[in-house]
Amino acid sequence: MTLNKPKIAFFGTPDIAVIVLEELKKADIIPNLIVTAPDKPKGRKLVMTPLPVKVWAFKNNIIVIQPKKLDDNVLNMLNKGNYDLFIVASYGKILKKELIEIPKYKTINMHPSLLPKLRGASPIISAILQNEKKTGITIMLIDEGMDSGPILKQKVIDFSDKDSQWPLKASVLGKILATEGGKMLTEIIPKWIAGEIKPETQDHKKATFTQKIKKEDGLINLEDEPYKNLLKIRAFEEWPTAYFFTIKNNKKIRVKITDAIIENDKLKIKKVIPEGKKQMDYEDFLR
Repeated sequence: MTLNKPKIAFFGTPDIAVIVLEELKKADIIPNLIVTAPDKPKGRKLVMTPLPVKVWAFKNNIIVIQPKKLDDNVLNMLNKGNYDLFIVASYGKILKKELIEIPKYKTINMHPSLLPKLRGASPIISAILQNEKKTGITIMLIDEGMDSGPILKQKVIDFSDKDSQWPLKASVLGKILATEGGKMLTEIIPKWIAGEIKPETQDHKKATFTQKIKKEDGLINLEDEPYKNLLKIRAFEEWPTAYFFTIKNNKKIRVKITDAIIENDKLKIKKVIPEGKKQMDYEDFLR
């Protein structure tokens, strides 16, 4: 970067946003402000727990705010901040037009898919569910639509090779895409600010959309096609976790599947978490 570093606000919430922040930090692109979601209750005791991006901000002595809504108070504060650029990476909220137009160099977003494919809330999970072995990262300008803004740069990441271990778990794919996305941002930000990048309009006719994942989406039928079930197990690894119902000791229980493979063209379940118990080998559960 130049001596006159841009003043940046970063919007992000989960672990993959932390990966992006780490890549920015390596390039000495440090946000002046971090905007993340409010703390959430976690675990059986529902203890209020700071989100990953907040923890990272504290470790790096960066001011962090956690608004429930991006209301007029937040807009006024950001307006007074004289920011040059906003960066968004898995923030989880839709940004208003009034907000995205605040910075001098607008608001750029790291989206983990090859737009216009897989717009929306769940591109990583959806890429696995749809068996999209060729996916990637898009760095784009945010507009008022759903991931419909002009593209600054894209990178294809192809998992078609037999050694790629596809289908990957969602956490693994997310880490790969976030790392590449963070590196792309470090290359793009200086060039964008210098006026060296011309945004390209998306082909909206080719757009596909993802859905917000619900808890019930994790339910699988063990009689379904094995590979289809494996895709669900890998995609829903973090949440909601693939599960099925069975009768155990004359009681209907939910069983989460945490690990499985395809063996001899059949789904082989390796690890499960039966309702009310800890993770165990599936063979032990069946005994």
